[in-house]
Amino acid sequence: MHAATTVERAQLVKDGGNVRLELDLSGAPTSYKVFTMRAPDRVVIDIDNALLRASLRGVDLANSPVHNLRSGIRDGTGLRIVADLTRSLSVRGALSAPAAGKPHRLVVELQSGGGGRAAPGATTAQAKPAPASTPAPRAAPSVQKSSPGTGKAPPTATPGPLRNIVVAIDAGHGGQDPGAIGPGGAREKQVVLAISKALAAQINREPGYRAVLVRTGDYFIPLAKRPVIARRAGADIMVSVHADAFTKKTANGASVYALSQRGATSETAKYLADRENRADLIGGSVALNDKDPVLAGVILDLSMTATLNHSLHLGDQVLKSMSGVGRLHNRHVEQAGFVVLKSPDMPSILVETGFISNPDEARKLRDPAYQNRLARAIFAGVKHHFERHPPDGTRLAWDQRQRNGRLAQATPRQTSALPDIAQR
Repeated sequence: MHAATTVERAQLVKDGGNVRLELDLSGAPTSYKVFTMRAPDRVVIDIDNALLRASLRGVDLANSPVHNLRSGIRDGTGLRIVADLTRSLSVRGALSAPAAGKPHRLVVELQSGGGGRAAPGATTAQAKPAPASTPAPRAAPSVQKSSPGTGKAPPTATPGPLRNIVVAIDAGHGGQDPGAIGPGGAREKQVVLAISKALAAQINREPGYRAVLVRTGDYFIPLAKRPVIARRAGADIMVSVHADAFTKKTANGASVYALSQRGATSETAKYLADRENRADLIGGSVALNDKDPVLAGVILDLSMTATLNHSLHLGDQVLKSMSGVGRLHNRHVEQAGFVVLKSPDMPSILVETGFISNPDEARKLRDPAYQNRLARAIFAGVKHHFERHPPDGTRLAWDQRQRNGRLAQATPRQTSALPDIAQR
């Protein structure tokens, strides 16, 4: 892509009580928009026909209302930069022309007040979720330290609103796309929707968790839109539920897949990924693959590596938990190029609950009792993952910080070397 401008440098400037984000550009942008979004609070900067060359990870955010900076591709050729905030702010964006050897500079001033609306004079756009950005969790409340020498447990600040962990559940196929069809006419789209609803019920019964169904009925959703729906719901992870078929009816057992950026890890994984990715053709949509500029840009997002690592850990926990329900087709997390998993910032896995082409497994997959057992196993794996990686701002992260604080008070020598498991 030939961009009209590139972001060469980014810095957060703290001048007294004022904070501003400065972006040095290689040239004047075609156009740009700066606006705020709520729940969670964040500032969005859209620059048309632009590329990011600067590193956002090196920007010093200490003692500022910005707790994270991230970026993504917008509409194929545009750049979106998101600043996650610790509180509601107003914004004012201004573009300065080059002078005295200085480059074009887009300055975004962050101002207190305004209830999250753009400050007068700011360039704004309709508030809609970033296509390549997961809504960031709110920062967890701070813990006050105990007074030296008191020997008392540290009093804790009254926690602010603590959110639930949100799990998006994507029931594969739907509508004119029945998915795989097994013996006796068992349709994948019906089986996986039933399992997904059972999983949602399990999740919603657990305090601190909330489930979101990407597909709630028998209708078709293009593959690339499924993670977008999950992202709009503020999902921390997405679990795509399937029950696929293979050329051999003897194939059986459950599997878990994460995204592969370098090709499938087995012939079965490649076959299943190719089959699932053709679903958009059945639904009358455009087939998407790695040559599509939007998805190719998403895959190159700087956060992809960390997201993939979390996906692999999540998949491993789910796979281990499912081993108590039935046979596993593979005892390790497989990787393949599933379009539905190509999210740069939301850990995602695809769970093959079994092969509907196998007569014995087709019978079990249609059994409500077996569906509930699968749902319990999947959720158990999800919980194990979040016990290791609780998202900031959630009840689980807060509770773990409290427990760690009490444990450190009781046995400081034994726990001093323990990592803070509430940090990611």
